[in-house]
Amino acid sequence: MRPSAAEVLGVPVSLLQSGMGGVAGAELACAVSNAGAAGCVGGYKLSGEALSAILGRLAAGTDRPVGVNLIPEVVGPELLGRQVRQVLDETPDHVYLSLFGVPDDDAVLERITGAGRHLVVQVGTPEDGERVAGHGAVVVAQGTEAGGHLLGTSTRDELVGVLRARLPGSCLVAAGGIGSPDAARRALAAGADGVLLGTAFVVAHESRAHARFKSAVAGGKGSETVITDVYEIGWPGRRHRVLATSVTETPAQAKKFIGRTVVEGKPYLVPRFSAAVPTEATTGRIEEMAMYCGLSCSDISGETSAADVVAAFAHVLPTVPSVENS
Repeated sequence: MRPSAAEVLGVPVSLLQSGMGGVAGAELACAVSNAGAAGCVGGYKLSGEALSAILGRLAAGTDRPVGVNLIPEVVGPELLGRQVRQVLDETPDHVYLSLFGVPDDDAVLERITGAGRHLVVQVGTPEDGERVAGHGAVVVAQGTEAGGHLLGTSTRDELVGVLRARLPGSCLVAAGGIGSPDAARRALAAGADGVLLGTAFVVAHESRAHARFKSAVAGGKGSETVITDVYEIGWPGRRHRVLATSVTETPAQAKKFIGRTVVEGKPYLVPRFSAAVPTEATTGRIEEMAMYCGLSCSDISGETSAADVVAAFAHVLPTVPSVENS
C-alpha cells in the first residue's frame, strides 16, 4: 500500500503549502506546520545572509516538518547548488527541500536525499514526475488550474491520473485549483495521496501578500484569471496564471518602474512586467503588478488564518493520528 503525504513527511494532515516567493515567509510556513500540515517558505533567489535570516526564523518558528522552496530554472545550477548546500548546513533535519521544477543535474536530487532530507518536487509533465520519483521524491502534479508559473499543459486530474498509472507506488500530491474540500476529494479520487495549496494561503493572515493582493484574490473569480507570459522580468519563458490587470490587457506598455519593495532589508525598484508579487513591503502601482491566482479563488471568500485553512481540509485528507496526537 502506497504511503500518504502525511506519512512520508511526518505531518498529521496530507496537505502541503506552496512555497510562494514573496508571499510565503517564515511566519506563514511555520503557522501551517504548527497547524498540522507541511508549511514551506519561498527561497526564490535568496542566498548568503538573506537566506540565512529566513532559515533562522524558520528553524526557530517550528520543530515540525517544514520546507524551503527553490526554483532551479530561475537561479541556475551554480546558485541552486549554493542554496541547497546552505539549507542543508544551516537547518535541522525536520526541514525538507521543495523544488519548483526539475534541475538540470540529478546530482542535486541525490545530494538532498543523500543528506537524509525529504524531497518534494513540483512537476508539470509525466516524464518529469517519473524522473524525480526515481530519486524518492514526493511528486507534486501541477495542473493548469494553478496560480503562478505553469510547468505543463495538462489539467490537474489528467496529470495525476497519468502519473498514478506510471508510478503506482509513489507518493503523489495534486496541485492546481484546489480551494474547497470537494476539489480535494476529486484530486484524491483521481489518484493523489495529498494536496498542495497556494492561492488559499495567499489570503492567510500570516501571508506576506500585499493587502490589495489579498483583497483581489478573496474577491476574485476563476474566470477573472488569465494565462499569460507578460510578467517575465526576473522569470522569462514561463507562462503564468494571474488575475487580469491593465498590464495583461494592454501589454504594449513601457517597461518603466512602477513601485518599490524591500526583501530581507534590501530595497529594490519594481518595473512593470516584473515577476515579483506585491508584498506588505511593496509600494506603488499594486494594481499593475503580478497577482498570481488560481481558479480556486472562486472558493475563497475572505482573509483567514493558516490554521483555519488547514482545518477546513483536514477532514477529507489522509491523516496520521499518531502524529497528530503526539
